[in-house]
Amino acid sequence: MTQKIGVVGVGAVGQACAFALMLRGSAREIVLVDRAAERATAVATDMRYGAPLTAPVDVRSGDWRDLAGAGAVLICAGVNEKHGGATDRDDPRGRLRLLESNTSIFRDVVPRIVAEAPDAVLVVVTDPPDPLADLTRALARHDRVLSTGTTIDTLRFRVHIAAELGVHPSSIEGLVIGEHGTSEVMLWSSVRVAGTPLLEAIDGDGGAAIDDLRTRVEEHVRFANITIIEGNGASQFGIGVVCAQIAEAVVRDARVVLPVAAYRDRYDVTVALPTVVGREGAHRVLEPSMSTDEREAFDASVATLREAARGILEPGARQSRAATPTLSTAAARSSRSPAAR
Repeated sequence: MTQKIGVVGVGAVGQACAFALMLRGSAREIVLVDRAAERATAVATDMRYGAPLTAPVDVRSGDWRDLAGAGAVLICAGVNEKHGGATDRDDPRGRLRLLESNTSIFRDVVPRIVAEAPDAVLVVVTDPPDPLADLTRALARHDRVLSTGTTIDTLRFRVHIAAELGVHPSSIEGLVIGEHGTSEVMLWSSVRVAGTPLLEAIDGDGGAAIDDLRTRVEEHVRFANITIIEGNGASQFGIGVVCAQIAEAVVRDARVVLPVAAYRDRYDVTVALPTVVGREGAHRVLEPSMSTDEREAFDASVATLREAARGILEPGARQSRAATPTLSTAAARSSRSPAAR
């Protein structure tokens, strides 16, 4: 597979993705596409000035045709949380508030991507990524579609547990599954600190200490994006690094296990679970162990995603690669590729 990665939508998140791709040496060629061609050109030019200090990489702007031959395309186009009004901690919809606005954008951009890069794995970054991945799968008419899933949530989970315990995050084994959103499920039952169960690793009064830790960590993780947006306007750098890891796993056929989201036959929806990621996207899904409460919470998260997907897909579009959704005339004529997550 070609060592070429496309980034569609070069707003705050798209720029962070592209920069992380360059710094990590994720691919030999990075192509930036945006509805504002001058923005893509400016970003590519700025990045090229730093490229001599990285692994060999060609960073350039382009149009849809320049996505040809890409092994992976990161889709970052759409309305972000700040501009879409998805920053209310008390709103149970969370990122799902953005679904209607970003659905219309995806109906435009996905067919354009597929027309030029039919063999690429499509990685949905735009919020809410999981139902938008269901839509992308229907529009693309293939199964090489991932969303970033709960990869960033899992990292946030590990970072905040590590901070509570005073250890490095690499020592924490922990996982978040389900929706990348308010119904996500943190699997506390399987948290380990370098193989040691959390209850044994924590200082203090056992269960009471864990309850306090859990309350603090879950608050940080569930609303990390809002906290960041309140201070900086966009949550971009963490997800940028995550997207670079996912994209390079695809183009290198790395077979690394990540909690990305892909369509799961068992649940009839795109949902995040540990997934073997490689050249064809999702190669295999793993089902982590869960407590009874965690399983109930996960099933509820699946139901939330299934309802969201049902609301944006046309009748029959939930069929796999045989689906043939119809674009509106207005969408077919549009050249929009908004540049924010």
